[in-house]
Amino acid sequence: MKLYRKLFTEAEQSPPLPLTQTSAAIAQPLVIRLAMGFTSLVLLTLTVFVVGRFLITNDSSSALSLIDQTLSDKMFWSAVAVGFLAQAIDGALGMAYGVTSTTFLLSAGATPAMASASVHIAEIFTTGVSGFSHAKVGNVNKKLFLRLLVPGMIGAVLGAVLITQVDGKAMKPFISAYLLIMGIYILSKAWRKITPRIDEPKHVGKLALFGGFVDSAGGGGWGPVVTTSLVGSGNDPRTTIGSVNFAEFFLALAGAASFTLMVGTGVWVLVLGLVIGGLFAAPFAAMVTQRLKTRTLLLLVGTLISVVSIFNLYKALLA
Repeated sequence: MKLYRKLFTEAEQSPPLPLTQTSAAIAQPLVIRLAMGFTSLVLLTLTVFVVGRFLITNDSSSALSLIDQTLSDKMFWSAVAVGFLAQAIDGALGMAYGVTSTTFLLSAGATPAMASASVHIAEIFTTGVSGFSHAKVGNVNKKLFLRLLVPGMIGAVLGAVLITQVDGKAMKPFISAYLLIMGIYILSKAWRKITPRIDEPKHVGKLALFGGFVDSAGGGGWGPVVTTSLVGSGNDPRTTIGSVNFAEFFLALAGAASFTLMVGTGVWVLVLGLVIGGLFAAPFAAMVTQRLKTRTLLLLVGTLISVVSIFNLYKALLA
């Protein structure tokens, strides 16, 4: 706790970098360097675990034949393509990875529990690489990242605990309606004179707590709730998307690691495909976010969140 306060104080006292100084050569603040180091360590550890879990499965008599079987599986390559597309969208716009991936897994025959576990496993890898990439190219605002980090993790844990008592699906129509309003609002801002806010955003901790809870309890929503709200209130889309993406890695660890490690081996081919596709897309998405103009990002984010919200609202009303 003392270290966190020290890092937050450093972030509060350090002046923000100008928008033009976003190259990888910029020296990163201590908090971002520590977060990047921790992310690298976790990803390495989990990679060893996933590869080991995949190779020791009993579905094949040998690891070599299993690898050959996987590479010849059309479902695996479909998962790679979906993982790439989903992470390209999520990494560049800060949302929609879960929606795209879960829809694919459910259509492939996975149960909701298996789909959720598979997506969360993949998200640990993809959000880790995406967040690292955003930090590397200067898309992460250290103070915003810290303000999102702990409340988001707490919200994720609370959502994971309370989902056994409260039906998270019941919240989706209200969240979708809220996001639709925010999406339309963002689109309207894209056609006005863009004046990024100078003052710090308010209620970030409450927003992160709610976003983390919704993500765990409702099966997704961290990016749409947090990114949409912050961008809609006038925050710089580039650093907002980067900070939210990096914080999502720690959110995924806090809310999903425990149950994803116990998922059955039946979906590991899909998980591997999603992870591989997502890892290739993550660095590309971070560079896209860095180079796109604010107006373009606003149009993309507003359009995406509006379309996804209408679709989710339509599904909820038919259910």
